[in-house]
Amino acid sequence: MANEKQRKNDLVSSKEADTGRTKGRVKFEVYGEEMVEKQVKLSGNSGRVYLPPDWVGSWVKIIRID
Repeated sequence: MANEKQRKNDLVSSKEADTGRTKGRVKFEVYGEEMVEKQVKLSGNSGRVYLPPDWVGSWVKIIRID
């Protein structure tokens, strides 16, 4: 239940960011279990990032760094 509330709060924060209030680079502090750094690959009209198979079903957060 607490994780669900946190996800909803994260969605609100991301919607606020989409309104144009944030310009340039911002700092994120994220707590998690593991981290991978990969380049997004083209996949049709979208981008795709492949993650380890044991991550299937897990919640992830994607942050564009450049």
